Amino acid sequence: MKAFLLAAGFGTRLKPITDTIPKCLVPVSGRPLIEFWFDLFAKHGIDEVLINTHYLSEIVENYFVKRKNDGIKIKLIHEPKLLGSAGTLRENSDFVKNEKAFAVFYADNLTNLNFTDLQNFHFSHKFPASIGVFKTENPKACGILETDSEKTVVSFEEKPQNPKSDLANGGIYVFNQEVIESISQGEVVDLGFDVLPKFVGKMKAWEIDGFLQDVGTHENLRKAEKLLEGENKK
Repeated sequence: MKAFLLAAGFGTRLKPITDTIPKCLVPVSGRPLIEFWFDLFAKHGIDEVLINTHYLSEIVENYFVKRKNDGIKIKLIHEPKLLGSAGTLRENSDFVKNEKAFAVFYADNLTNLNFTDLQNFHFSHKFPASIGVFKTENPKACGILETDSEKTVVSFEEKPQNPKSDLANGGIYVFNQEVIESISQGEVVDLGFDVLPKFVGKMKAWEIDGFLQDVGTHENLRKAEKLLEGENKK
């Protein structure tokens, strides 16, 4: 399976670290965050990855020039202007044009989820989208959804003022071509605000196993390092 790894963000909340280091390369326990994603890809058969860049893009490009080839094909796409998470998919639709399904991940997360299980879940149902979800303590800061007894998403709202549940979008997706075809034109198009609401009733939720930790703030970076410390002790 091919995957998009969305990595173009500024990492503003991680300053001053991100004054000189792009967010996807921020060290977590001494290792660039993006390398944990490549561990996941190698383990679960993702052999081709498109990574979008914007802020400090030359540093990301230099990193991959020097990085040891591990057999995963990497395509770097520089966005002079940010396109939004959905805009990146739309503008690079040729990357997955012959794929039955493809994955999308947000690079500023740290996770050890079983992606093989998510793939199998996606191919077990008829809908064009599967979304990895988790229980959140701060639903106003997330994309929030409700599901029925068969895990079909029956409502979705990005960063709601009055959340209907604590079930949150984890930024982990498997999509069919129909999702890309639904993405409208526009300078900046976002998956959470502009695309996922269109698939209410046509999208299944899969509860993420293992851990999922955003690494977008200093506090969350410390949480991520504690998670890894705990995993290493097992």
